[in-house]
Amino acid sequence: MTKPGQGLTSAEVDERVARGEVNDVPARSSRSAADIVRANVFTRFNAIIGVLFLIILIVGPVQDGLFGFVIVANTGIGIIQELRAKRTLDSLAVIGEARPRVRRDGTTVELPTDRIVLGDLIELRPGEKCVVDGEVTEADSLEVDESLLTGESDPVVKQPGDRILSGSFVVAGSGAFTATKVGREAYAARLTEEASRFTLVHSELRGGISVLLKYITWMMVPAALGLVLSQLVVERHDAPEAVRRMVAGIVPMVPEGLVLLTSVAFAIGVIRLGRKQCLVQELPAIEGLARVDVVCLDKTGTLTEGGMDVQQVRPLGTTTQEDIDTALRALGAAEPHPNASLQAIVEAYPPGTGAPDGPRPAGSLPFSSARKYSGVAVTGPDGRTDAWLLGAPDVLLPAGDPVLADVTQLDRQGLRVLLLARPADGRLPDGEANRPPAAHPAALVVLEQRLRPDARATLAYFAEQDVQAKVISGDNAVSVGAVAGKLGLPGAERPVDARQLPAPDEGLARAVGEGTVFGRVTPRQKRQMVGALQADGHTVAMTGDGVNDVLALKDADIGVAMGSGSEATKAVAQIVLLNNSFATLPSVVGEGRRVIGNIERVAALFLTKTVYSVLLALLVICWHVPYPFLPRHLTLLSSLTIGIPAFFLALAPNRERARPHFVRRVLRYAVPCGLIAGAATFATYLLARHHYHGPGALAAETSVATLTLFLIAMWVLAIVARPYTWWRVLLVLAMGVGFLVVLATPWLQRFFALKLVGTTLPWTAVGVAVVAGALLEAAWRWVARTVPA
Repeated sequence: MTKPGQGLTSAEVDERVARGEVNDVPARSSRSAADIVRANVFTRFNAIIGVLFLIILIVGPVQDGLFGFVIVANTGIGIIQELRAKRTLDSLAVIGEARPRVRRDGTTVELPTDRIVLGDLIELRPGEKCVVDGEVTEADSLEVDESLLTGESDPVVKQPGDRILSGSFVVAGSGAFTATKVGREAYAARLTEEASRFTLVHSELRGGISVLLKYITWMMVPAALGLVLSQLVVERHDAPEAVRRMVAGIVPMVPEGLVLLTSVAFAIGVIRLGRKQCLVQELPAIEGLARVDVVCLDKTGTLTEGGMDVQQVRPLGTTTQEDIDTALRALGAAEPHPNASLQAIVEAYPPGTGAPDGPRPAGSLPFSSARKYSGVAVTGPDGRTDAWLLGAPDVLLPAGDPVLADVTQLDRQGLRVLLLARPADGRLPDGEANRPPAAHPAALVVLEQRLRPDARATLAYFAEQDVQAKVISGDNAVSVGAVAGKLGLPGAERPVDARQLPAPDEGLARAVGEGTVFGRVTPRQKRQMVGALQADGHTVAMTGDGVNDVLALKDADIGVAMGSGSEATKAVAQIVLLNNSFATLPSVVGEGRRVIGNIERVAALFLTKTVYSVLLALLVICWHVPYPFLPRHLTLLSSLTIGIPAFFLALAPNRERARPHFVRRVLRYAVPCGLIAGAATFATYLLARHHYHGPGALAAETSVATLTLFLIAMWVLAIVARPYTWWRVLLVLAMGVGFLVVLATPWLQRFFALKLVGTTLPWTAVGVAVVAGALLEAAWRWVARTVPA
């Protein structure tokens, strides 16, 4: 290793800050406040509603413009909730933020990434991500993975003077580099700006709603033109009345609250998960995990805690205990950033506890998850140099070696076993060698792994929810199977050694689908296994905390990283469990199911309104009659039968398993319900036109039609609110009482222009609504029985 640099001085840092040479890349955690306001205010439907609202303000009266105030309130609610979610995301992002170690004034300090300046000397350790571009100045067996940038998964050995790119991460060794490009000039920052600054995983929910809104927009245009001609030309109304009824026909076609409730549901989910120290880096990841049917788990750090304990050391052959102790101390001393296994050895055999004139390290080979072993060379007092290797027994020893039988017995107990060995040629191997060298076994180091206390309950939860759990680990397959068996994972008794798996094009998908526990999996194989499951039609989540999990995390539908994991894993994951608790995953799944199930539930309400509004507009045009409602009537109906109850239903608990085909599932209920509601309402309206005559007839006809539509819409709400709970029953009843209050209060009657005249037509309206309700029930059951989920 070259002589360590001192880094920049405080004065040099101040000069660079003054020149703007700072790593000022925007945070990725969430959108800006301005973006949130724009996204909620400047929408296609807000523009349509805004124009119609201005028209009503011109022709009056103000109560016909109530829909405009509702839109303002909805937009405000959406902005407030998303800003709350942004604050939650940003505060959690600070907790989970990468804090690189930077040398300044000869001292190593941890700094936020936005305080790095041009020329800073940044240290690198295994698992850490390079946050800016630079040039390597120090390298101790430094190996860097640039796969996230280039797609090549083979680690690249770096020497002083080599270029290093932001977005790459360290897989082995350590070193330091000088920042040569910061901020938007860095390679990864340029790639990010070419894409989206606030990227999103695929969301079937949002995509489905966008498709629905596109079709609704197409339907609104001809319906609006037809209504304008009908009300202005055919019926020859006075202009203000014609405009009001034309607006009344168009406004209810807009499912304005559906987009709002989707945003609010996601935002509330972020806030709820934030309270459990779960950072959702991409909002629809909540939805994605709810759709997952396979969870791939890394054993270490997920099923087991990071720490381990040395249970025993078994000498093999003629190796003396003194040589074993010397080798283990040297291995610990040679690795400045030990992994969990080596840390346990360091704690049991602290460096510097041997004789003062004992062996001295003469070289080292850092551990790599691809190699699965590390090494050290030590020079004794007599000047002789010995080389030692520490790693997986079944990697360092040939198949059939008698030592492996003892290893298998220990693996079956769920213990982790490392082999201390001497290279046959007495030399430390080259780190770029593809195959391990021939070695003579010296000792078995037996480590006891600590199971996470919450792992069993979490695996049981996934089993209950029909989510397959697959353990994919780099450790020995038998040992991994024993650990999984202790946690009650079905299929753990048949572990699979990944070295025996077929190639991706030779049956890997079938082998991965049939197995549950896999050991000796390389980082590249983890990625291939995730891809094989996805190709087989599965939605895959991957959890992990080490650099060997990065590629699989990136390719999985949903990547979940532990907060204590490497910076590289946290950078590519959509969800970061800052509390390192595997037990948080059921909460994330629950939030996703709540969002999807409830939005699907309320979407049926909004789209039923759209369908019956379009049908009524078409019937009015064909029959050449005045539109039966004023805007205030439909504002009242929408608020009581859709807007208010939908808000509560969208935020309620919901544990229904997420199912695909959102658009098809919603339309199969909304279309028949909307057709029944529109036809029944128009039939009552025609009866009323034949029954009422003289002054005030149009108001009486409108009141009867409003009563009919309200009762049918309430029936739809009662169906959507199932299965009933006490609060859902109370919600439906409260909406019914609200309408009765309007009918019974004189000033509200005048305000909403509602007054039932006589008894014949009002009771006829009730009868029509009952018949329509029976048809709704029949249609609901028929669709559920005949249309596949």
